[in-house]
Amino acid sequence: MPPSAERLPIYELRPALASALQQGRGARIVIEAPTGSGKSTQIPRMMINDGLAGDGQVVVLQPRRLAARMLARRVAQEQGCRLGDEVGYQVRFEKAVSAKTRIRYVTEGILLRELLLDPKLTGISAIIFDEFHERHLYGDITLARCLDVQATDRPDLSLLVMSATLETARLQDYMAPCEILRSEGRTFPVTISYSPPKVALKEEPWHHAARVCGEAIRGNDGHVLIFMPGSYEIWKTIEEVRRQKWARDFDVVPLHGELSVADQDRAVEESARRRIIVSTNVAETSLTIDGVTAVIDSGLARMAGFDVNRGINTLTIERISQASAQQRAGRAGRTAPGICHRLWSEATHSRRPMQELPEVLRMDLAEVALTLKAGGITDLDAFRWLEKPDAKGLAQALELLRQLGAIDPQTGVITPLGAVLVRHPVHPRHARVLVAAEEAGCVEPFALLLALMQGRSIFGKSGAAPPDEFVHGDEFSDLLPLLRAWEIARAVNFDRDECQRRGLNALAAREAGQLANQLLRQSRARSAGADDLTHETFAKVILTGFSDQLARRTNQGSLACDLPGGRRGSLQKESLVRKAPLVVATEVREVEGREVQVLLNGVTAVEEMWIEELFPDDYRVVNEALWDEPNRRVMQKEQTVFRDLVLSSRQSGEPDRAAAAAILAREVQAGNLTLKEWDDSVEQWITRLNCLARWMPDLEMPALGPEDRAFIIEQFCHGAVTYKDIKDKSPWNTLRGWLSAQQARWLDQYAPERLPLPGGRHAKVTYTDTGDPFIAARIQDLYGLETTPLLASGRIPVLVHILAPSHRPIQITRDLAGFWKNQYPKFKIELQRKYPRHVWK
Repeated sequence: MPPSAERLPIYELRPALASALQQGRGARIVIEAPTGSGKSTQIPRMMINDGLAGDGQVVVLQPRRLAARMLARRVAQEQGCRLGDEVGYQVRFEKAVSAKTRIRYVTEGILLRELLLDPKLTGISAIIFDEFHERHLYGDITLARCLDVQATDRPDLSLLVMSATLETARLQDYMAPCEILRSEGRTFPVTISYSPPKVALKEEPWHHAARVCGEAIRGNDGHVLIFMPGSYEIWKTIEEVRRQKWARDFDVVPLHGELSVADQDRAVEESARRRIIVSTNVAETSLTIDGVTAVIDSGLARMAGFDVNRGINTLTIERISQASAQQRAGRAGRTAPGICHRLWSEATHSRRPMQELPEVLRMDLAEVALTLKAGGITDLDAFRWLEKPDAKGLAQALELLRQLGAIDPQTGVITPLGAVLVRHPVHPRHARVLVAAEEAGCVEPFALLLALMQGRSIFGKSGAAPPDEFVHGDEFSDLLPLLRAWEIARAVNFDRDECQRRGLNALAAREAGQLANQLLRQSRARSAGADDLTHETFAKVILTGFSDQLARRTNQGSLACDLPGGRRGSLQKESLVRKAPLVVATEVREVEGREVQVLLNGVTAVEEMWIEELFPDDYRVVNEALWDEPNRRVMQKEQTVFRDLVLSSRQSGEPDRAAAAAILAREVQAGNLTLKEWDDSVEQWITRLNCLARWMPDLEMPALGPEDRAFIIEQFCHGAVTYKDIKDKSPWNTLRGWLSAQQARWLDQYAPERLPLPGGRHAKVTYTDTGDPFIAARIQDLYGLETTPLLASGRIPVLVHILAPSHRPIQITRDLAGFWKNQYPKFKIELQRKYPRHVWK
């Protein structure tokens, strides 16, 4: 073991770890250790080198592929072995492992899929959940499944959960019984500074970071680590830093998941020359870059999520939590005292959330739901959730699986098709596309297409339009140029310079080819090439996986589209099929830029007849009366509907008058249509009636509840078809027809609209649903009214608002006699002085 490794702070836990693992079979351990303490690399080594894992394998779950690869490479170096021998890694579609591997770093989804093939996890002695505080969805689910395995088939399996910032109490309850091990570490002090509030709000983060970087390097001889939310902000920061004169003394390098392995290594390798590393939050945890003594933190991260209300993926820049800010700052105190400049104000720091929201509460759950179903978990509500997911999000995931044919609509049990889909290591949507492509005899181009859609953009910048060279005439899909571009890249053997000349990313193209080969390993047959694909075949295959993202253009002059579920989105102006009336999108994403937009990407034009052929149970033609908002009228329309998305519509005669009245009434009640004559006097009449029904039940007055109100409005609208027909119509005939002549007399007698006053005036009575009825009158108008007025045959006193001559209230009382006797003499003196011209008694 290298001497430098033994000096890492985590080694103070070595005796306690040995004791915990030797106390009994199937240990459960929670390890808290600061950033840079060495837990990610040294805990697995201790378990193997000290014989704490028996003859089995130690599997280390990492949230990110980049971290899994780089940690495995470092531990292999420390163990003095070739990567893939004793120490290896395995991420989606990529691995370096062998029969000799004892320490295996994996991303979280890998182990969950292994549980499907081998529920007993044969050959694995211990599983380490690293950086668990990030609360990735697959980390949560895999821990739950492993706890079940340990409690049943594998009591010898050890489970370790590690992080620098954990909600230990909650996790301790969840994993009970378990042991808590804490390392205080030996990090150096880090001085934290904040930006002035005005500066933090005005500057773009890359300008702000470059300026602060110039200040940070003074009196500091270490590397600088700058945190930015994504690759775009990273390159803007690098450009801005390189413009500065002082930057000549530094290597300025990026670090993010889209880089090649060589470029990632360059960012973290030891270097005699000072470096400025501009990174995403991949450098926040797991990876320790030696020699960093200054951190500049934008306080931002690009967060993937899923909007359950609209059923769309989101990718927005969010403010990081206080826990993440603490992790980032700790990177500056790894080898020497350091500084951390936060590009936000100290006043706003306390308003940041303490922890990031767990992914189970913000991500699409379809893939994990299908995996759990395949693992025999029939009732997902009863699953051992560390954090129970949002009920609406889980319901949406299950509905998508039903639409894909992956689970039975009645029982919720996985179907034979679902069992096939789960074997593909991709989202169920993509797996369904692969199955449909295989059935259509064109799996190879679709495997390549899905690979190109999942990786970094082959056209360099994500979202960039394809160069004209790859666009052929009238395209029926935005996806076709991807296939043509890849063929060109392959033809030049993925040569970097030649690809760059054509506007292509050679590395992205090469990786897509490798990924496509991985996908094809699940296929039983080979197929036709992309050139042989017809529009119909291509669109039908895409529709099988993305039918819920079918979209109809709102009109020919707009890029706006309607989607199922009442959602709205927009085609990109660069889309090659932006004139097609019906399209299906392979991605519906909310993107935050200068403003938030819901964009439809990877669009293919479709025909209505194909939808009817593929989804006959969800396709119907209806002829009914409908509200036409632009014309503000009810129209009879024949509509072709897919689920709840209207595909086409035409007028088909005059609407039924009863149906028209019901629709107009609905629009009135929803507040979309205003009736000019339905004023406060109408509402007071209804309230008077309801009050009297409550006060004098013996009269059996017909109170007006919500359903009755709806009925009256519908009666009021009878015979009308347009808003114009009811806009200025009086409702009184309809309302008065609700009461008999006797009931109308009782209403005026026992709940009158106005009360006579001694001076000859009448005071309006205001009735309320919950409070007392009241009148408001000037004090002179009340002279002679000795006692409180009563309604409902003397049962209900009226609250009296007594006003000064200026109509300002001076007293509110339901005891008028007491007012004249006790309060009035005092008021009279002051009021007589203020208003000497008025009569005072």
